[in-house]
Amino acid sequence: MSTHGGKRENAGRPSGQGKFGEPTKVMRIPESQTGTVKNFLEALQRKRSQAGSDSAVTEINVDEFFTPGIPEQPTLLPLFSTKVAAGFPSPADDYVEKSLDVSEFLIDHAASTFFVTIKGESMIDVGLLPDDKVVVDRSKAPVLGDIVLAVVDREFTIKIYDYGANNMPRLMPANSSGAYRPIYIRPDMQFEIFGVVIGSFRRFK
Repeated sequence: MSTHGGKRENAGRPSGQGKFGEPTKVMRIPESQTGTVKNFLEALQRKRSQAGSDSAVTEINVDEFFTPGIPEQPTLLPLFSTKVAAGFPSPADDYVEKSLDVSEFLIDHAASTFFVTIKGESMIDVGLLPDDKVVVDRSKAPVLGDIVLAVVDREFTIKIYDYGANNMPRLMPANSSGAYRPIYIRPDMQFEIFGVVIGSFRRFK
């Protein structure tokens, strides 16, 4: 019997000796989302390596990343034709104008879309609260005034895309308290707009 091939005892890298110092797990992700996952893991590793450091770190308001799970059969829910101020549709208006598929409403291009959880309060003035899920589309070209998911020096942040002096890009918070400052993009900084925020959603209960 040949002794070549197959798994050898104690072969390979010892468990927990990788970049993250813990065991790894094989999982399948869509090809279109590999860049998203890779960038998120790199940002996580950078954040860990800077923990306890006195150096300034970009204010981060991004937590978890999710890819949309879209069922083969759409989930159609009733959409009432009456716009409700703060109550229930009028009993006289007891018909449904049409059905609404939530996935279709939130997502334009499924292959380039993912969800991100908001952390912190730097964007509360545009209605993005902690634990909200924002819908990010990588296929859309950003324009001034868009809310974007940006990578600044390998850290993710969600801000309003803008230009400052000398036509240099800047990322603006949306919090009138003054607790958060704009991020001015200097030529020596690594900067990329990773996607455009096209919507958000939250649960109350």
